Amino acid sequence: MPDNFRRFEAGPDPFGRTWQVEFQWLQTGISIRHADTVDVKFYLWTQDEPKQEKVLALPHPSLLTLSRETGHALTDAWCLKLAGAHLKSIVESGEDLEKTLVTLSLEDLRRAAGILQPA
Repeated sequence: MPDNFRRFEAGPDPFGRTWQVEFQWLQTGISIRHADTVDVKFYLWTQDEPKQEKVLALPHPSLLTLSRETGHALTDAWCLKLAGAHLKSIVESGEDLEKTLVTLSLEDLRRAAGILQPA
């Protein structure tokens, strides 16, 4: 798992490509989409693919539940790490890779939080 979720590599994807990932911004979805989410935007690109954007929407009620379950404070840095971990799994599995906006379920967030915990 990357130490720095602001800029990292993800992959390989199902086609063997490694993607460059760069964090762009984090903001509440209410301000841009009237959604009760924390939205985290990344740019992704490979040597053969043009730069594309991905916005991962982390539902606020699910974040509150996860925060209670894990005892982790709900912070911007934690949201960035959860989104980055999930984006890495998107690239590696190829699932939802074609989507620009991906809304995470509570189970997605739990998996991402599990990936972040030290082994």
